[in-house]
Amino acid sequence: MFFRIILTGATGMVGEGVLLECLSHPSVSKVLMVNRRSSAIKHPKLTECIVPDFFQLDHATEQLSGYDACFYCAGISSAGMNEADYSRITYDTTLHFAKTLLSLNPSMTFNHISGSGTNSRSRFMWARVKGKAEDALLALPFKTAYNFRPGFMKPTAGQQNVKGFYKILNVLTPLLKLIFPGKVCSMKEVGLAMINSLRKGYPKNILEVNDIRKLAALSGSRSK
Repeated sequence: MFFRIILTGATGMVGEGVLLECLSHPSVSKVLMVNRRSSAIKHPKLTECIVPDFFQLDHATEQLSGYDACFYCAGISSAGMNEADYSRITYDTTLHFAKTLLSLNPSMTFNHISGSGTNSRSRFMWARVKGKAEDALLALPFKTAYNFRPGFMKPTAGQQNVKGFYKILNVLTPLLKLIFPGKVCSMKEVGLAMINSLRKGYPKNILEVNDIRKLAALSGSRSK
């Protein structure tokens, strides 16, 4: 079976890593990356839809129709932000985009990148807002919705959008896996797990790091 996927956040580290895995995977036939700005990535499977404001999607409904899944990898750090501004991006924007896609693709699977430690009742603002977004997405009538909670992620070779912090920690990945085995995975594993959620399904709608690694390693995968 082949899948047509909408992907957001391709100009960021997570989205780029997931995109590279989609482009190389034989089960993915088409990817539409929805970006606020253009990406330099070119591939026969890939098309691009530029949407400067995710609240303004009326002009793009035709392009956003006819897809099997959305891999929502767009996001922003909460550093220096108040809860209202962070909620508008992390909750309001995500839910508006999801509801628009659902109206156009009622049989769609929605895969959402969240984060390790997310909890709608957390005392930490970022975790609480992400948790509310998770809950709201699971309440929508998608075919299936999954919230992925990766921790530290080893970038895929060839990625361009890797923050300096991750470049430094990348060399420490083997040590981090020993110290924090439930908090470390690779971008390849995240991408494969998202694809395998379409191919194989998964019994949980919230996937922690160990779930991500398990799903990525299912028969027919190519995780490392």
